[in-house]
Amino acid sequence: MGFTPDFLDEIRNRIPVSDVVGRRVKLAHKGREHSGLCPFHNEKTPSFTVNDDKGFYHCFGCGAHGDVIKFVIETEGLSFPETVERLAGQAGLAMPDFSPEDAQKAQQKKSLYEVMEVASKWFEAQLVSQAGAEGLDYLTRRGLEKATLKKFRLGFAPENRTALKDALLSREGITEDMMVEAGLLIRPESDGDQNEQSWQKPSYDRFRHRVMFPITDRQGRVVAFGGRALRADAKAKYLNSPETPLFHKGRLLYNLAGARKSSYDEGRVLVAEGYMDVIAMAQAGFTNAVAPLGTAVTEEQIAELWRLAPEPLMCFDGDKAGLRAAYRVAEKSLPLLKAGYSLRFVHLPAGEDPDSYISSHGQQAFRDLLEQARPLVDTLWELKTGTVQADTPEQQAGLEKTLSETLSEISDKTIRGYYDKAFQDRLTKLLGGAFVADHSLENQASKSSSHQVSHRVQNRARKKNHFDFTPNTYGKKTKSGWDTPLPGVKKLSDTGIFKGLQSTDIKRERLLILTVLNHPWLLKKHHEEFATFIFESEELDKLRNEIIDVSIRELDLEHKSLYSHLLKIGYGRALEVIFKQGEFKAEWFAWPNAAHEDVERGWLHVVNRYRRVSDLEKDLKAAEIELANNMTEEVYARFLALKTELENAKGNEASIDGYGTPLGKG
Repeated sequence: MGFTPDFLDEIRNRIPVSDVVGRRVKLAHKGREHSGLCPFHNEKTPSFTVNDDKGFYHCFGCGAHGDVIKFVIETEGLSFPETVERLAGQAGLAMPDFSPEDAQKAQQKKSLYEVMEVASKWFEAQLVSQAGAEGLDYLTRRGLEKATLKKFRLGFAPENRTALKDALLSREGITEDMMVEAGLLIRPESDGDQNEQSWQKPSYDRFRHRVMFPITDRQGRVVAFGGRALRADAKAKYLNSPETPLFHKGRLLYNLAGARKSSYDEGRVLVAEGYMDVIAMAQAGFTNAVAPLGTAVTEEQIAELWRLAPEPLMCFDGDKAGLRAAYRVAEKSLPLLKAGYSLRFVHLPAGEDPDSYISSHGQQAFRDLLEQARPLVDTLWELKTGTVQADTPEQQAGLEKTLSETLSEISDKTIRGYYDKAFQDRLTKLLGGAFVADHSLENQASKSSSHQVSHRVQNRARKKNHFDFTPNTYGKKTKSGWDTPLPGVKKLSDTGIFKGLQSTDIKRERLLILTVLNHPWLLKKHHEEFATFIFESEELDKLRNEIIDVSIRELDLEHKSLYSHLLKIGYGRALEVIFKQGEFKAEWFAWPNAAHEDVERGWLHVVNRYRRVSDLEKDLKAAEIELANNMTEEVYARFLALKTELENAKGNEASIDGYGTPLGKG
């Protein structure tokens, strides 16, 4: 049995050496390493060292050295395949069915690394040639020095449609298929004529008229590229390579290989939002900086960061988007927290990013800012309490509930206990001593439900004669009060806010995509409207994003080629649902034969209706929360008014001008 190098690397990356060695050797922390008595020879003074960051063990006494796989082989007498099988199970990896075809794929993957290296060198050469003058000028104006350009291997992709393709095809051993598989070329889909070869449109360069940023893997091999557009009117400011056999953007970090040593030496790693931030930080001496690859930080990337340092410093931009990104990663980290590993957050001033801050204030000022990084617990507290009113008992109960729900996200019981204590202390201080807990917030999550809070509020309101609580209008009376909320509230609270409305949301999302699929020309004028929606359906969101990616690459996008491409890459089921359910027969503007003017008007109507309903849903959700915390006639009246307005907006879509009937005919 054989195993690909990538599979073995994945085992090494997932299992810390200390986890396996620690079962046989009593290890003690020693700085960033572990030390203990060597299991391979008798010694009284520890000379055996384990380094998780570098993935090896080493004995300075007998010279024993190896990785996690070798340690199991040497200490347990297992064969190589048996060792790999055991460790794969521990790492949560399925054993591969290694066949001659797998061996061929491994060789093909090795060849793709070579293709990417050649492409990177070619982009570098273009940057310093006459063709790259515009790109070099952009980077120079951004303050980058020649040494920095060389260190990060920055390059330039000319505007020519096949410049890279022609250059690499002249190299022996590089084929067009290899460049397509590596994500360097785009090969248009067929027009459906399978009997003729002449229909095949020529492939072309994915990256054109862009400054190029090579993306490397853990070993420093080029696996992908990021391209920064130089035109202000470009559809995508930044364009990354697609997922390929070499590149999985949710697993890697930009400058991961370059930041390894300095992160280890300093004991910390900095996380910025983009390529230019990382490069500017490195030029200023902060060489331990990395960044996600055009997406929010993933769980896998958090685990990768913890291999570099126990408390990564998140240096996100000082604007609303940067704050949202910080809050997202804070919440995402909760189930992953483990003893000794957390996150810290560097809060930049409004309008600043690491690049601009260093340029304006200097290295020392940025270094001082890093020293003020706030721990995860502070960021979570700010997120959960920053905009919350806690003036009434009802509001205080709501805040307690929110905090208890946050605690429930933490998997590690010990860490959850410490956060519980920290939240209780802060809550007592926030409420001026009024909060005296006879049980933890953690336990409160299971002991106190939202309807119990409602009973206290309802009883208080009843005493003040705010509402007419009669069996006919409210519900059945129990010993603890009335078992249902106010009229109109039960439907939302009992089923989850807007759970019953999601089918309508998804139907609307399908209609938007259906219209674009039949009329791709819409994206030339309304690309931003289509790209900025927040879709409820994860599958439809992925489909929408793929359509956007194709529209960026294809200037003259056609219905048939778009449909064929989506079918080929696995969206057949989604397309079948969108086209064949028959729900949109009345929406004539979405279908191919509609006039362009009618298509645009009808689609924009759905867009505007989508936004209006979305805004009302958010307002209604906020009103329900407010009602739970502050039950007054005024708040209740607002809740009912919003609920009625939302129901009307959803129910009357078909009667609104231009929706469901031919424009000008209804």
